[in-house]
Amino acid sequence: MSDKPTVLFVCVHNAGRSQMAAGYLRELGGDRVEVLSAGSAPKDEINPVAVQAMAEEGIDIAGNTPKVLTTEAVKDSDVVITMGCGDACPIFPGKRYEDWELDDPAGQGIEAVRPIRDEIRRRIEELLGELLPETARA
Repeated sequence: MSDKPTVLFVCVHNAGRSQMAAGYLRELGGDRVEVLSAGSAPKDEINPVAVQAMAEEGIDIAGNTPKVLTTEAVKDSDVVITMGCGDACPIFPGKRYEDWELDDPAGQGIEAVRPIRDEIRRRIEELLGELLPETARA
């Protein structure tokens, strides 16, 4: 892993969970971490309830665009965190892979998405502590 680790978040649509995770890591990790997100079957836009949930935290993900998962994105990453994409995510030796089991916010109201958001934040804080132990939080 380089001085600046690269983390890729992957979910099927790249419209909810992976976008919230990327938003938190960018916010909490600052310029100490490179952040990527993608989906195996990306939607046309970010889930508006995920946007709303993150806005409540002061994090704007509204301008993000879902991206298709590429082999290059996986190769360029030190850590790959999947959130329900299953076998669609290619495996390369030397990468750290984690699968975060999280409810899908698609079709859910804000009351259901807030706990998903909060669990993502908890996991991001834990991940930052592992990746950057000397400066766990910005």
